[in-house]
Amino acid sequence: MPLKLPSEAHLAPSLEAGMKAMAIDYSPEQRDQLLAYLQLLITWNRAYNLTAIRDPGEMIKLHLLDSLALLPHLSGQKLIDVGTGAGLPGIPLAIMCPDRHFTLLDSNGKKTRFLFQARCDLGLSNLVEIQSRVELHRPAAPYDAVLSRAFTSVADMVDKCAHLLSAEGLFLAMKGKFPQSELSEVAKGYKVEASHTLQIPGVDGERHLIVISRDPQPDIKTAALKQPKGQSSD
Repeated sequence: MPLKLPSEAHLAPSLEAGMKAMAIDYSPEQRDQLLAYLQLLITWNRAYNLTAIRDPGEMIKLHLLDSLALLPHLSGQKLIDVGTGAGLPGIPLAIMCPDRHFTLLDSNGKKTRFLFQARCDLGLSNLVEIQSRVELHRPAAPYDAVLSRAFTSVADMVDKCAHLLSAEGLFLAMKGKFPQSELSEVAKGYKVEASHTLQIPGVDGERHLIVISRDPQPDIKTAALKQPKGQSSD
């Protein structure tokens, strides 16, 4: 079945310009999948209230490009997007990374029904949606990375998702301003590996990605209490 793309002529050039500015390589098929996902989001949002953002142009910047900012920082082959909502960042990442497998987890039935429809319409065989609270999800094998975008505080993410992460896995938490106070509450046994300032074309607000790993020396006070030196501005 052919993909249903947005009728607004300016949306495709806007998406292409944003990805070019972010140095993201893409195929015409991937571009069309992203646009078809955008159209699904626009259509379903009218009835399901998936996002407070209504303008399609703003959705490109604040949802699609924002999600794609994680691409250079992904780790491993098996990833889970917790509290994914409308599939952000999981669906855009799954489109761009067909060699990786993504699990999209959300407790809201309406949202997981949308995720099912999106997976089917976009032909994403590397994606599965699961309706569950994160505390109750028990995967057959742990994940290489746990992603979150505005899911909860960093400390709560680590606490609630610790059972999902492999021994060498990483937490990737997308935040607005640098979450200094949240990091001070992260449990012992974890450390901040890196902090990346994310640059989203057309978006003035601050965006950060916090990377957290298990600490092999949990009794030693780690850098989790301070913003890491040498913070990148990728």
